[in-house]
Amino acid sequence: MSPETVQQMKRRADWLRANRDRLTIDADMHPTDPDAVPAECARRMAENPDYFHTRPLLSTNLIGRLDAAGIDAGLCWQNPAMVPYTSDQAENARLLTLSNRRIAELAARHPTRVIPAGWTDPKALGVSAAIALARKCVSDFAMSVVKMNPAQNAYPIDDPMVLQVVDAIVETGAIPAFHFGADTRYTPTEGLETVARRHPGHPVIAVHMGGGGGHFVDSEPTYLSARAAGLRHPNIFYILSAKRDAHFVSDLIAYSAAGAPFCNNIACGSDAPYADPVFHFAGFRALFADLANGATHPDPRLRANPGLFDHRMVRNYLGGNFADLIVAAHDRILDRL
Repeated sequence: MSPETVQQMKRRADWLRANRDRLTIDADMHPTDPDAVPAECARRMAENPDYFHTRPLLSTNLIGRLDAAGIDAGLCWQNPAMVPYTSDQAENARLLTLSNRRIAELAARHPTRVIPAGWTDPKALGVSAAIALARKCVSDFAMSVVKMNPAQNAYPIDDPMVLQVVDAIVETGAIPAFHFGADTRYTPTEGLETVARRHPGHPVIAVHMGGGGGHFVDSEPTYLSARAAGLRHPNIFYILSAKRDAHFVSDLIAYSAAGAPFCNNIACGSDAPYADPVFHFAGFRALFADLANGATHPDPRLRANPGLFDHRMVRNYLGGNFADLIVAAHDRILDRL
């Protein structure tokens, strides 16, 4: 790791440590450099202003969206829809490396607004290249989180090739992260638990907490099993995004009622551009205001404990929990140099 990368990590950890009690952090954002938008996506958007599915959040618009939503910083990783894979694993590695580099450059331009996170893929790149890219994300790009998306490229979350990459990420001190949703068969709750058990003292991030793009009814069993799994495995850290809001409520009440460490294992996110951060964080704030008025809430757990969502609990969910997670990862990485 270069001295410059070390200093980037130290500065980010120090900033998060000093400001964790006031920060609102969107823990799931996918900005894209304007020059990286695929021609087909640009064509569709030009032809149809209502076309949305791969409409990017341009990096040039990111700070404006953060400001509009009252968000201090966003955890940013690349948008997989903007990096169409080929049949050539070496080319895929080149494309994904470039996409990660652009996120790192965005963070360098906005060090107090962007928390950079990496992305790798053992199927599209091959295991060796995926491990090399994960290590590069940490050592060259100052990223303390590296994500894989089994749903995107159709591989099981607990496949042996995935576990090899997880081991390599953990070895650096960084945090392995996954798209974890009910939208495909590749990320069942049992598979996430296999990953969590592999390194029980090390955090693993499960983005969407079983949500993703699944049908509401079909997703229900995963929503419920995900909630229970996190209460069995204190090293699972969930990002609430791309999930039904009614289940956000149940998740937050269950984890708050369980107390530490579980109430420290959830953060809020938008999944922008697949959801609007302005809408979501306005909703989160209104939800927390409602939960804080526990004496009149219909949930019996809140009526029994009307002070459960005090100011500190709410601040932790809006940013403090995630800041602590990233600071600890930065410290681990730097301690292992």
